[in-house]
Amino acid sequence: MLEKLIIQKTLRVPASNGAAGDGTPVARQLDAALLDVGFSASRALLEHIGTLAPAPAMDLAATVVSAVRELVGDHVQHNAYFIGFPDDVPDTIEFWTDRLRAAVLTGGGTATDAQLRDAIASGGVNLLDLPAYGTYQHTYAELLAAHDDLITAAGDRVTVLRLGDAADVEAARLYLTLAGSSTPHGEADLAILSELAVACVDGTQPAEIPVRENRAVLNGIRLVLGRPLVGVDTTTDVLRLACQVSGGDASLVTPTRFRAFRRPERRMLLAALNKVVGASPDKLGDVVRYAERWKRLGERLHPHEYDQWPHAQEVFAVARGERRVRNLAGRAEEAIRARAIGPAASVLSAAPGLLLRSADRLLRLAPASERTAVVEAVTGALGSASGRVLLSLREHVDNRLTPASARMYASRSRNAWVGPDERPPLPAELVAELSSLLDAEISARLPEPQRPLVVDPEVLDVALPLSGKATESGFAVLPRGSRALISGELLRFFTYWRQTSRRTDYDLSVLLLDDEFHSAGQVSWTNYHHNGVVHSGDVTDATNGATEFIDVPLTAPGHYAVPQVNIYAGESFNEVAESMFGYQTRTRDKRGVPFDARTVRARSHLRGQGRVALPMVFAKSERGWQAVWLHLYLRGTPSFNRVEENTFTTADRVRALMERRYLTVSYLVDRWRARAEVMTWNGRLPDEPITFIGIEAPEDLPDGSEAYTLDRLSELIPA
Repeated sequence: MLEKLIIQKTLRVPASNGAAGDGTPVARQLDAALLDVGFSASRALLEHIGTLAPAPAMDLAATVVSAVRELVGDHVQHNAYFIGFPDDVPDTIEFWTDRLRAAVLTGGGTATDAQLRDAIASGGVNLLDLPAYGTYQHTYAELLAAHDDLITAAGDRVTVLRLGDAADVEAARLYLTLAGSSTPHGEADLAILSELAVACVDGTQPAEIPVRENRAVLNGIRLVLGRPLVGVDTTTDVLRLACQVSGGDASLVTPTRFRAFRRPERRMLLAALNKVVGASPDKLGDVVRYAERWKRLGERLHPHEYDQWPHAQEVFAVARGERRVRNLAGRAEEAIRARAIGPAASVLSAAPGLLLRSADRLLRLAPASERTAVVEAVTGALGSASGRVLLSLREHVDNRLTPASARMYASRSRNAWVGPDERPPLPAELVAELSSLLDAEISARLPEPQRPLVVDPEVLDVALPLSGKATESGFAVLPRGSRALISGELLRFFTYWRQTSRRTDYDLSVLLLDDEFHSAGQVSWTNYHHNGVVHSGDVTDATNGATEFIDVPLTAPGHYAVPQVNIYAGESFNEVAESMFGYQTRTRDKRGVPFDARTVRARSHLRGQGRVALPMVFAKSERGWQAVWLHLYLRGTPSFNRVEENTFTTADRVRALMERRYLTVSYLVDRWRARAEVMTWNGRLPDEPITFIGIEAPEDLPDGSEAYTLDRLSELIPA
């Protein structure tokens, strides 16, 4: 349902066009229901529902409650293996021994130690075969009955939902925002964009679509519906489009098995190719990189049947090797191999983005006599590159003054490669020069604020969202490298999964590291207790869904707490019907059931490639504990992954990320300070319209104000 999607993405509730009446009782019921899951309706939203007839008011209220419950993970039942968790969790060996005794009992009585030894000596023990191991021994209703109600505390989360415009207006607004974004989207947002593109295909279209994968999504819908394509200006745009409509990877990271195309679709694709190459024959240079895919696509498009588009036929001639074309990257590599670094930079100047992404390598390889030429080429490219590329380079050079303890590269699929940093550092004066040039260009592109700028301090440590592919979707999820202060006395991690077709065993674990990133202990299904940290018990089957919890008192020893989800057996994160990770914060005296939506601070999907998920790390700092988002996946092994076996690789990646300096919102705010009035949010509403930047917008901002919150931070990235 479009309305639910809009609520979850924007925290705005589309206004209903239902019949008027007295919906005041429904509004009161909604307000109470929302508070139970940590949300609150704005005054305008409650007033709107109160003016509706009971039936449409109830429909809207049901949609709102369903949307927010899904958002924080409250739409499923989070049972715990040990019904008394966090109390009454036995020692691990004691529990296993108890299960083993139950397995060897014969005709009642008690198993002796000798019987246990014989059972173990007979060829090992499979925990899954032990009676009552890994499956819930009580219902969710029994779990609720065993726990007191949660005591509401002042620190509980309350997220405000606001009244929006009509559903079609909200859909069009969200569509234009996603389609016109200057940063790539993750899988979830691309799926939302695809759905909105269908609804908005005949409406207003964005003036520009900077991200090519977004173009592929939009054009995929337009191709199927027979609408004219938009923004196709390279041969690779056509290849991306063909991959998109075939259900493949429009980012071209992985190969796609192309579907059969209808004749009208073939005509549209070949006509687009013909137009691109006819306008600029140099665009044929892009074909070589994906030659095999072009050959496979040619088998589906039959270009030889369409002599009216000779330039499109040239594309496939290049792919088959019948015509040789040197591309720009190849010419640059040839110059680099000849140690002609200045000329290589000159060649790359025709592609400013590629030149800036290659700047570090060129500057490292350039002799002193050619370094000035490289810097001049880089300087000349700054005005033509996208703001996202400029910010990425600015962040990069900020980390090049000294070699890193480990060099980490995170792929689009959120897998992380870590190795030694063997690059020589860039000279300090060169880093300072590049930083100054980039700062000036970025500052010049930032819009001139028309109103005073008010910034919530909590948003300053949020990393700039330069790519949605580095982030999972969910609730209160921040980009990789972002930091958020933790309140309360107790962290509670949770993971939930529901298998699709075969037995699937996920294991929630936490690795504790000291200030030197050395292991200081772990808690998992093999070790239920460690210095006050407690595991809720091992669940090994998720036919109807399963949840595991870990409690971490913030007084526990160690400098870093690294929760992870290991796939021990069964379906991957992309195969299960549903999987999520999140954390709650509580005080020590706050009881209640193990999962309570009011205490959920963040909840993310787990949909990456790998067998070990590292959603985030919790770090002790001078300001207290902080949550630092990782969004990483380790390859792991096909099965039997355990925290004990990936301690070194996990610590390596955590250290590399924690030592990296990320560009945050504070960087952009500092650029604005030199040209506009910037104030810190102190909780008091201003008298005049403002531009607000924060995690969540305050209620009742003056008319004419604009708010940039988590769902809109990417709009701050200059074009």
